Amino acid sequence: MATTIDHPALTPLKAAFADTQFFVGEFREQVTVVVPRENILQVCKFLRDDPRTSYNFLCEINGVDYLKYPGAKHRFGVNYGLTSHKFNNRLWLKVFLDPTQDTSPGLAPRDEEIAAKADPGLVVDSITSLFAGAEWLEREVYDMLGIVFKGNPDLRRILTWSGFGSYPLRKDYPLRGVGERENYKIITREGA
Repeated sequence: MATTIDHPALTPLKAAFADTQFFVGEFREQVTVVVPRENILQVCKFLRDDPRTSYNFLCEINGVDYLKYPGAKHRFGVNYGLTSHKFNNRLWLKVFLDPTQDTSPGLAPRDEEIAAKADPGLVVDSITSLFAGAEWLEREVYDMLGIVFKGNPDLRRILTWSGFGSYPLRKDYPLRGVGERENYKIITREGA
Protein backbone atom coordinates (compact mmCIF):
# COMPACT_ATOMS: atom_id res chain seq x y z
CA MET A 1 0.00 0.00 0.00
CA ALA A 2 1.39 3.38 -1.03
CA THR A 3 1.72 5.99 1.65
CA THR A 4 1.55 9.75 1.30
CA ILE A 5 4.58 11.56 2.61
CA ASP A 6 3.62 14.61 4.61
CA HIS A 7 6.17 17.36 5.21
CA PRO A 8 5.49 21.10 5.59
CA ALA A 9 8.04 22.06 2.91
CA LEU A 10 6.58 19.88 0.14
CA THR A 11 3.48 21.92 -0.72
CA PRO A 12 5.26 25.28 -1.05
CA LEU A 13 8.13 23.63 -2.94
CA LYS A 14 5.81 21.94 -5.45
CA ALA A 15 3.87 25.19 -5.94
CA ALA A 16 7.01 27.26 -6.53
CA PHE A 17 8.53 24.72 -8.95
CA ALA A 18 5.44 23.45 -10.74
CA ASP A 19 7.38 22.50 -13.89
CA THR A 20 10.07 20.56 -12.01
CA GLN A 21 9.73 16.88 -11.28
CA PHE A 22 10.74 16.00 -7.73
CA PHE A 23 10.94 12.55 -6.21
CA VAL A 24 10.24 12.29 -2.49
CA GLY A 25 11.18 9.53 -0.10
CA GLU A 26 11.05 8.94 3.62
CA PHE A 27 13.23 6.80 5.84
CA ARG A 28 13.01 6.81 9.64
CA GLU A 29 10.93 9.99 9.60
CA GLN A 30 13.54 11.85 7.52
CA VAL A 31 12.17 13.21 4.24
CA THR A 32 14.43 13.42 1.18
CA VAL A 33 13.56 15.36 -1.98
CA VAL A 34 15.47 14.39 -5.12
CA VAL A 35 16.16 17.60 -7.03
CA PRO A 36 17.40 17.85 -10.64
CA ARG A 37 20.98 19.08 -10.46
CA GLU A 38 20.30 22.18 -12.54
CA ASN A 39 17.74 23.34 -9.93
CA ILE A 40 19.64 22.79 -6.67
CA LEU A 41 20.69 26.43 -6.21
CA GLN A 42 17.19 27.78 -6.89
CA VAL A 43 15.54 25.17 -4.64
CA CYS A 44 17.93 25.93 -1.76
CA LYS A 45 17.36 29.66 -2.19
CA PHE A 46 13.60 29.18 -2.15
CA LEU A 47 13.69 26.94 0.93
CA ARG A 48 15.92 29.42 2.76
CA ASP A 49 14.03 32.62 1.82
CA ASP A 50 10.37 31.59 1.76
CA PRO A 51 8.71 32.44 5.12
CA ARG A 52 6.68 29.20 4.98
CA THR A 53 9.84 27.09 5.06
CA SER A 54 12.75 29.19 6.47
CA TYR A 55 15.50 26.57 6.12
CA ASN A 56 18.17 28.91 7.44
CA PHE A 57 20.86 26.38 8.39
CA LEU A 58 22.87 24.00 6.24
CA CYS A 59 23.92 21.21 8.58
CA GLU A 60 25.47 18.74 6.14
CA ILE A 61 26.68 18.06 2.63
CA ASN A 62 27.93 14.59 1.80
CA GLY A 63 28.49 12.45 -1.23
CA VAL A 64 27.69 8.81 -2.01
CA ASP A 65 29.08 6.49 -4.67
CA TYR A 66 26.43 3.98 -5.76
CA LEU A 67 28.76 1.81 -7.87
CA LYS A 68 27.42 -1.78 -7.74
CA TYR A 69 24.69 -0.77 -5.30
CA PRO A 70 21.63 -3.00 -5.88
CA GLY A 71 19.02 -1.18 -7.95
CA ALA A 72 21.01 2.06 -8.30
CA LYS A 73 20.30 4.02 -11.49
CA HIS A 74 22.94 6.72 -10.93
CA ARG A 75 26.60 6.60 -9.99
CA PHE A 76 26.90 9.48 -7.50
CA GLY A 77 24.61 11.35 -5.16
CA VAL A 78 25.12 14.58 -3.22
CA ASN A 79 23.00 15.01 -0.08
CA TYR A 80 22.19 18.38 1.48
CA GLY A 81 20.84 18.49 5.03
CA LEU A 82 18.80 21.62 5.79
CA THR A 83 17.35 22.72 9.11
CA SER A 84 14.67 25.30 9.88
CA HIS A 85 15.23 26.67 13.37
CA LYS A 86 12.00 28.66 13.14
CA PHE A 87 9.83 25.59 12.53
CA ASN A 88 12.13 22.95 14.04
CA ASN A 89 12.13 20.95 10.78
CA ARG A 90 14.75 19.04 8.84
CA LEU A 91 14.77 18.29 5.15
CA TRP A 92 17.21 16.41 2.96
CA LEU A 93 17.82 17.29 -0.67
CA LYS A 94 19.57 14.89 -3.04
CA VAL A 95 21.14 15.45 -6.44
CA PHE A 96 22.19 12.54 -8.64
CA LEU A 97 25.22 12.74 -10.95
CA ASP A 98 26.56 10.39 -13.60
CA PRO A 99 30.13 10.57 -14.91
CA THR A 100 30.77 10.89 -18.63
CA GLN A 101 34.47 10.02 -18.33
CA ASP A 102 36.46 7.15 -16.86
CA THR A 103 36.58 7.23 -13.03
CA SER A 104 39.59 4.92 -12.58
CA PRO A 105 42.20 5.97 -10.02
CA GLY A 106 45.18 7.99 -11.16
CA LEU A 107 43.36 10.19 -13.66
CA ALA A 108 42.37 13.16 -11.49
CA PRO A 109 43.60 16.61 -12.55
CA ARG A 110 45.38 18.96 -10.18
CA ASP A 111 43.26 21.50 -8.29
CA GLU A 112 44.31 24.39 -10.54
CA GLU A 113 43.21 22.42 -13.63
CA ILE A 114 39.89 21.18 -12.29
CA ALA A 115 37.72 23.89 -13.90
CA ALA A 116 39.05 23.09 -17.37
CA LYS A 117 39.36 19.30 -17.02
CA ALA A 118 36.35 18.44 -14.85
CA ASP A 119 33.97 15.72 -15.99
CA PRO A 120 30.81 17.65 -17.05
CA GLY A 121 28.66 14.89 -15.61
CA LEU A 122 30.10 15.51 -12.14
CA VAL A 123 29.57 19.28 -11.96
CA VAL A 124 26.86 20.81 -9.76
CA ASP A 125 26.25 24.42 -8.70
CA SER A 126 27.79 25.51 -5.42
CA ILE A 127 25.45 26.81 -2.73
CA THR A 128 28.14 28.88 -0.99
CA SER A 129 26.34 32.05 -2.12
CA LEU A 130 23.42 30.98 0.10
CA PHE A 131 25.21 29.22 2.96
CA ALA A 132 28.79 30.32 3.66
CA GLY A 133 29.43 27.12 5.62
CA ALA A 134 28.99 25.10 2.43
CA GLU A 135 32.49 26.01 1.27
CA TRP A 136 34.36 23.45 3.38
CA LEU A 137 31.66 20.80 3.06
CA GLU A 138 31.78 21.06 -0.74
CA ARG A 139 35.57 20.92 -0.66
CA GLU A 140 35.45 17.65 1.29
CA VAL A 141 33.02 16.06 -1.19
CA TYR A 142 35.23 17.28 -4.05
CA ASP A 143 38.35 15.87 -2.42
CA MET A 144 36.89 12.47 -1.56
CA LEU A 145 34.61 11.83 -4.58
CA GLY A 146 35.60 14.27 -7.33
CA ILE A 147 32.27 16.12 -7.48
CA VAL A 148 33.00 19.65 -8.75
CA PHE A 149 30.97 22.50 -7.23
CA LYS A 150 30.79 25.26 -9.83
CA GLY A 151 31.04 28.65 -8.13
CA ASN A 152 32.80 27.50 -4.95
CA PRO A 153 35.27 30.34 -4.21
CA ASP A 154 38.07 28.03 -3.02
CA LEU A 155 37.56 24.60 -4.58
CA ARG A 156 40.71 22.69 -3.72
CA ARG A 157 41.49 19.52 -1.83
CA ILE A 158 41.06 19.71 1.91
CA LEU A 159 42.15 16.26 3.19
CA THR A 160 44.62 15.14 0.53
CA TRP A 161 47.04 17.18 -1.57
CA SER A 162 46.75 18.69 -5.04
CA GLY A 163 47.93 16.10 -7.51
CA PHE A 164 46.88 13.20 -5.28
CA GLY A 165 45.68 11.53 -8.45
CA SER A 166 42.35 10.08 -7.41
CA TYR A 167 39.37 10.30 -5.09
CA PRO A 168 39.59 7.88 -2.13
CA LEU A 169 35.87 7.38 -1.40
CA ARG A 170 35.02 6.21 -4.90
CA LYS A 171 34.08 2.54 -4.87
CA ASP A 172 36.55 1.76 -7.68
CA TYR A 173 39.47 3.09 -5.60
CA PRO A 174 41.68 0.18 -4.44
CA LEU A 175 41.58 -0.59 -0.72
CA ARG A 176 45.36 -0.49 -0.43
CA GLY A 177 45.69 2.75 -2.42
CA VAL A 178 47.50 3.31 -5.68
CA GLY A 179 51.02 3.90 -4.38
CA GLU A 180 50.61 7.31 -2.80
CA ARG A 181 52.33 6.20 0.42
CA GLU A 182 55.28 4.70 -1.41
CA ASN A 183 55.81 7.77 -3.61
CA TYR A 184 55.19 10.44 -0.99
CA LYS A 185 58.28 12.39 0.07
CA ILE A 186 58.80 12.10 3.83
CA ILE A 187 59.70 15.39 5.47
CA THR A 188 61.73 15.04 8.64
CA ARG A 189 61.95 17.55 11.45
CA GLU A 190 65.52 18.40 10.45
CA GLY A 191 64.66 18.85 6.79
CA ALA A 192 61.57 21.01 7.29
